[in-house]
Amino acid sequence: MSIPLAERIRPNTLDEYLSQEQLVGAEGAITAQLKTGVLSSMIFWGPPGTGKTTLATIIANQSKRPFYSLSAIDSGVAAVRKVIDEAKKSDTLFSTKNPILFIDEIHRFSKSQQDSLLKAVEKGWVTLFGATTENPSFEVIPALLSRCQVYVLESFSKKDLEALLERAILKDELLSKKNIHLKETEALLRISGGDARKLLNILELVVLSEVEDEITITNKMVLQKVQKNTVLYDKTGEQHYDIISAFIKSIRGSDPNAAVYWLARMIEGGEDLKFIARRLLILASEDIGNANPTALVLANSTFQAVTSVGYPEARIILSQCVIYLATSPKSNASYMAIKEAQQLVKQTGDLSVPLPIRNAPTKLMKELGYGKEYQYAHNYDGNFAIQEFLPEEIKDTRFYSPGNNPKENSLRIYLKSLWKDKYGY
Repeated sequence: MSIPLAERIRPNTLDEYLSQEQLVGAEGAITAQLKTGVLSSMIFWGPPGTGKTTLATIIANQSKRPFYSLSAIDSGVAAVRKVIDEAKKSDTLFSTKNPILFIDEIHRFSKSQQDSLLKAVEKGWVTLFGATTENPSFEVIPALLSRCQVYVLESFSKKDLEALLERAILKDELLSKKNIHLKETEALLRISGGDARKLLNILELVVLSEVEDEITITNKMVLQKVQKNTVLYDKTGEQHYDIISAFIKSIRGSDPNAAVYWLARMIEGGEDLKFIARRLLILASEDIGNANPTALVLANSTFQAVTSVGYPEARIILSQCVIYLATSPKSNASYMAIKEAQQLVKQTGDLSVPLPIRNAPTKLMKELGYGKEYQYAHNYDGNFAIQEFLPEEIKDTRFYSPGNNPKENSLRIYLKSLWKDKYGY
């Protein structure tokens, strides 16, 4: 069986490793650990094809540690325990360099599978390296996550990907025998969606489909070759991100028909249903917000239900939620409010809390004026009293501008009745 190009030119040292300077550059966190020889357990989080497995292998090689690798797709608790038992035996020979256990797609491990790793990590029998394309805060149990450093791997830049192509053409044993001229790269980069592994596989597909040794790679040529092999490009990379983008924009644009279509495309393509449910949860707040607060409640219930039920029934729950969100009034006012508030915080720094609304648990604080002149809202008509809650330097600043929808229009009227002209409602 032939070895894929991506595997043939996989880098063996950090010097050969492209990108992720924030981790493996001169000042990188992983570089520093390798220098000291003391490695923490790590979770590598990033899009497909950003070098998570490669980085784990390089660290193991450079630190001269035993390396065990499992895939969460086809490994159960028994497989994990077997590797841990082997690691414990080898640990007697490497007392200061315990073995590395690498688990690819660790987000696919169940809670019981992740629990089976805890003791081994706590006791130092293994140093755990996990790779995931999903947010580990959602997918890795807290007890395990607290014992790991989470490192975010960023998507490759255009410069990195083009350097990868050039390296493959020059250094690969098979490709270097041909006279390959890389005239255009746009199609290669676009179809691969920033996934380095997929990029190299497409390059190899294009090159091997040519009989001649003299090959000029153009966008047109790549598109022609790829169209005949579309099965390679269904579930990850650019199409993955394009479809989720179309899905979100269809809901935001109040088109339930398009939204359900893109939902079906993702389900049929094998997309993780919890990933879809999480995106709906975010959208319910970002794009609907207080125009219909029930949207967030339903989206949260949907996430819980999808987690409990699973496929195929979960598709019905997702469909119900998608149609509800698509047909709901829309508002991004809450999203814009926190965005503008954060920007102002970055510009103005730590402004002082006004004395009337400071906490005053001690006698000294009360003597210094903490809490003085605070007006307890419930002591006033309508449970409201006009007072200043923002720091003096930014008083009267409005972050929340209600959206133009029935619910928030009523909120605007209500706020204006309270604050008069203070915030310009």
